[in-house]
Amino acid sequence: MNGLLHLGHAFSLSKLEFGAAYHRLQGSNVLLPFGFHCTGMPIKASADKLSREIQQYGNPPVFPAVEDEVSSEVADSQADQAVAVAPDKFKSKKSKAAAKTGVQKFQWEIMRGFGLSDEEIAKFQDPYHWLTYFPPLAKEDLKAFGLGCDWRRSFITTDMNPFYDIFVRWQMRKLKKMGKVVKDMRYTIYSPLDGQPCADHDRATGEGVLPQEYVLIKMEVIPPFPPQLKALEGKKVYLAAATLRPETMYGQTNCWVLPDGKYGAFEINNTDVFILTARSALNLAYQHLSRVPEKPTCLAEISGNDLIGLPLKSPLAFNEIIYALPMMTILTDKGTGIVTSVPSDSPDDFMALQDLVTKPALRAKFGVKDEWVLPFKVVPIINIPEFGDKSAEKVCLELKIKSQNDKEKLAEAKRMTYLKGFTDGTMIVGEFKGRKVQEAKPLIKNKLLEEGSAVLYSEPEKKVMSRSGDECVVALTDQWYITYGEAEWKQMAEKCLENMNTFSAETRNGFEHTLGWLNQWACSRSFGLGTRIPWDEQFLVESLSDSTLYMAYYTVAHLLQNGNMYGKEISAIRPEQMTDDIWEYVFCNGPAPKSDIPPTLLSKMKQEFEYWYPFDIRVSGKDLIQNHLTFCIYNHTAILPEHHWPRGFRCNGHLMLNSEKMSKSTGNFRTLKQAIEEFSSDATRFALADAGDGMDDANFVFETANAAILRLTKEIAWMEEVVAAESSLRAGPPASYADHVFANEINIAVKETEKSYNAFMFRDALKSGFYDLQLARDEYRLSCGAAGMNRDLLLRFMDVQTRLITPICPHYAEHVWQKILRKEGFAIKAGWPVADTPDPTLRIANKYLQDSIVLMRKLLQKQESGSKKSKKGAATAPPPSENKMSIGLIYVNEHYYGWKEQCLMVLQSKFDSQARSFAPDQEIIEALKNCSIGQEANFKQVQKLCMPFIKFKKDEAREVGPQALDLKLPFGEMEVLLENLELITRQLGLEHVEVLSASDEAARAKAGKYATLLNQNPPSPGEPVAIFMSKQEFEAQN
Repeated sequence: MNGLLHLGHAFSLSKLEFGAAYHRLQGSNVLLPFGFHCTGMPIKASADKLSREIQQYGNPPVFPAVEDEVSSEVADSQADQAVAVAPDKFKSKKSKAAAKTGVQKFQWEIMRGFGLSDEEIAKFQDPYHWLTYFPPLAKEDLKAFGLGCDWRRSFITTDMNPFYDIFVRWQMRKLKKMGKVVKDMRYTIYSPLDGQPCADHDRATGEGVLPQEYVLIKMEVIPPFPPQLKALEGKKVYLAAATLRPETMYGQTNCWVLPDGKYGAFEINNTDVFILTARSALNLAYQHLSRVPEKPTCLAEISGNDLIGLPLKSPLAFNEIIYALPMMTILTDKGTGIVTSVPSDSPDDFMALQDLVTKPALRAKFGVKDEWVLPFKVVPIINIPEFGDKSAEKVCLELKIKSQNDKEKLAEAKRMTYLKGFTDGTMIVGEFKGRKVQEAKPLIKNKLLEEGSAVLYSEPEKKVMSRSGDECVVALTDQWYITYGEAEWKQMAEKCLENMNTFSAETRNGFEHTLGWLNQWACSRSFGLGTRIPWDEQFLVESLSDSTLYMAYYTVAHLLQNGNMYGKEISAIRPEQMTDDIWEYVFCNGPAPKSDIPPTLLSKMKQEFEYWYPFDIRVSGKDLIQNHLTFCIYNHTAILPEHHWPRGFRCNGHLMLNSEKMSKSTGNFRTLKQAIEEFSSDATRFALADAGDGMDDANFVFETANAAILRLTKEIAWMEEVVAAESSLRAGPPASYADHVFANEINIAVKETEKSYNAFMFRDALKSGFYDLQLARDEYRLSCGAAGMNRDLLLRFMDVQTRLITPICPHYAEHVWQKILRKEGFAIKAGWPVADTPDPTLRIANKYLQDSIVLMRKLLQKQESGSKKSKKGAATAPPPSENKMSIGLIYVNEHYYGWKEQCLMVLQSKFDSQARSFAPDQEIIEALKNCSIGQEANFKQVQKLCMPFIKFKKDEAREVGPQALDLKLPFGEMEVLLENLELITRQLGLEHVEVLSASDEAARAKAGKYATLLNQNPPSPGEPVAIFMSKQEFEAQN
C-alpha cells in the first residue's frame, strides 16, 4: 500500500465491478467489498530507504547528480509498483519492474512525485504512516470511479488492524494443528540485505523464479601449485564445477574455464578451498559452505588464463589426470564458471575440444600444450538408441556443426540428445553399468555426495532482485513451510478446481499446471509488515500467506470493525474476545462457544458468513495463478467445509496504454485519479470495458475514452430532443416493417448482452448493448422516412439501452434514467430488461434488404457515370432530364436451381439439426461428386463456385437452423422488397420502382432491351438483379 491506484489496478477491478453491477441489475444481492493489503516488504523497504537517504544526504536530502545504474533501476521499479492494492491485487513479473529502466533513483524523489512536500515526506520513515496515508486516498479515488462497494467492510492487513491480525493468527494455528505448517531446512531464494527469504512479492524482478539444484564436482588441483596459486599452499584446492548430469562424470576428458573470466579462491572450511566465481561463492556461503557463514572469504583473485593448464584429479573420471582448458562460451552468471567436459555426450564439449585438437593456432593463442589435449579421446559412457555411445559426435556430424560458436545448431543438438539420453539411455560403464540413466542418475549423485567428492549447490534459476535493491541468492534456511503439494491435500485442491468456473481454458490450464508442480512454500519472514506467527513470534507471516482466506473475513468485518478499516473504532466486540473457538463457530460449523460476546451478535456473524459464502468470483491478474490464487484454493479446502469452497476465478492479462506498456519513465502512465480527471469516470470505465477481456494483455486507448465522452454527450442531447418532441412522434403500437426490425434488434441486444455479461466478456457486452444498438437506432431513423419513428419503440430503446450500459457507465445511466426518462428509483435497481425471443430470420431478411439497397445504389451510380462519359478534355454535362435513370426494375428468383440446388440437397443430408453441425468437408465433397453435378466434365470449375456457397450456407445454418438449407430463403424476398418499396425508392433517388418475378415472361418483357442482362446474370435467392432505365425508355417499352 505504498502509493496511488493506477489504471492497471482499475482494469482488474473493473471486471469485478461490471460483473457485480450486472448481477445487481438482475436483482441479485451482491457483495463487493474492497480491502488494502499492506503486508510484506514494499512499505518497510521504502520507509527504510527514506531513512538511509536522510542519514546519507540530510533532511531534506541533497542528492548527487549521478549514481550507479542499479540503484536507478530499483528505484524506478519501486516507483512503478508504488500503488495501493486490494489483497488480491499483487504485482506482476511481466509488465512492471522487469520491463522498466529507471529515471527516478531515490525514494524521496518518488514521494515528491506524489505531490508531497519535503516536510510530509520525512514522516514516511515510519512504515505505519504509509498505512494511514494511502488507503484513504485510494478509497476516495474508487468512490469517484463509481465502485459499487460496501465500504463498511474495508480493512487493512498487518497487526495495525487487531481484528485482521487475530484472524490470520487463527488461520495459521489451524493449519499447524492440521499438520500443514512444518519447520524444515530447505533451499530458498534469499535477500542478503534484508536477511530473510525473498518471496515472489518481495521481489523487484524475478517473480516465479525457484532455486536450481546442481551437483558441485570437486576437481582437485594436483600439486605443486603454479606461482599464481602459491598463496594456497597447504590447502586442498578444488576447481568446483556445477553439473546437472552427474552420471556423465565417467567420460571427463578435461575441464573448461573462461579465459578472461574473473575467479576467486574461496575458503569452504579450514582445509578446503574452492576456485569459482564470486557470485557462486556468495550462494555457497548462505548454504553452510563457507568458513565464515554468510561471508565468503577470498584468499586470492584469479583470472581464467591463470587456470589454463592446471592438472586435475576429478571424481569418477577414467582419465587419472585431466587439464583445465579454455572455452569461450562459458557464462559466469550461471553455475560456478567452471565446467566439466564430457565430449561423448555434450555437443558443446565435443565441438570445443575439436576446435583445440584441429586448430594449433587456437592452442598457441592460449598457451595450451599439445599433451593437455591431443592424447585425450572421447570416452563412451552411455548408449542412446538412434545415437549410439558417442551421441555428441554423431549429432554434431549430422547437423554439420563447424565450431563451438555455432550456438543455434548446438542448441538443437542438445535438444535432440539430452532428453533422449535421460529417458532412453543406458549406462555402459561404471558401477551401475546396464542400468537406465534415469535409474542410475540419483544413485551416482548419492555416491559422489557420500564419498565427499561432490557437494550440493543451489542458485536462482534466473536473476532475482529484491525490493531493497540487492541481488538474491539461494540460502539453506530453517523456517516454517506450508505443505502445499501434499498428496491428499492436492487431491482436495484438484476437486475444488474441477467444480470452479475459470471462465477460460487457458486459466484452467494454468491452475492445473501449478497444482502439478507446487510444493512446500516458505510462509515465514523476519522483515517487513504483517502478522506474527503465533507460536514463533520472531517470524512474520509472509505476504502471500496472510491473504488466502481474507474473503471470508469480509463477511464479518463490518460487525467487528464498526466501519473503520483500521479496526480502531469503538465496537461491540474487542479483538481479544475473538478466540479460536469463535472463528471455528462462525466459519467452520464449530460448536457454540463460551464467550462474553452477546449470542445475538455471534449468530449475526455466522448468519452473514453463511449467507454470502462461498464467494462466486475473484478477479486477479494471470501471474497470480502460479502462487496466490492456487494458495487460496488450498487454504479454503483445508479450513472450510466443501460447500464453502471457491466457485470461480477470472484472470486477466495486464493493461497497456495506447498499445505500449505502462511506464512512469516514459510518461505512458496514468493513476486512476488522473484518468478520471482527464476523461471522467464513465469514459474511463467505458475504455476499460473496451480494452479487452482475455488472458492476453489488454489495451486502454485514450482515443476510445475521448470518443466515449462525445458519444455519451451526443446520446444525452439526442434523448432530450426525442423527449421534448415526443408528441410529434408516430403513436400507436409498432406496425411497419422498420418497426418490427428495430424491435427485433432491441430483443437481440438484450439477449446477446446478457450472455456477454454472464461470461464476464465486457467488450462484447459493450458491442451488443451499445455500439450495435446505436447502429440499429440510426438505421431505423433512416428507414422510417416521412411516416416518422414510433414513439413507444423509441422510449423502449432509450429504456433498454440505459439499462444495458448501467454496469459500465453508471453515472451516465442514472442521469438518463432520472433526469431524462423521469423514472423513479435507480437504474441499477430497475431490473434487467424483458425481451421477446429474437427472430433470426427477420434479422437475415433485413440484412438482405440493406445489402440489396447498397448493391443497387452502386450499380445505379456505375450506370449513371457510364452514361455521362464525354469526349476526352470536354466538360461532363448532366444528362437531359428525360434520359435520367429514374425507373428501377428489381427481378427476383426465390428458388435455387442447378448446382446451387445440388449443393443444398447435399448439405441437407449432411446436417445434424440438433447439434447444428455438419459432416466433415471431405465427406461433403465426396457427396457432391456422386450427384449430378459431379458427373459433369467441368466439375472442378463448378466445385470452385460451390465451395464459397457451401461455406456461406453452413455458417447461416449454424446460426438460424436447418431452414437456411431450404431451396428457398427462410423469408419471402418479394414480400420483403415490396413491403419496403418506399424505402428502396427513396434510398436510390428514383421515381418509380417495381419488384418482379424473374420467372414471369411478361415481367421480363418490361426490361425491354435490357432483358439480356437477366440471361447474362440470372437472379438467384438472395441475389436479385436490378435494371435501371430512364422514364422515357420505360414508357416506350411499356
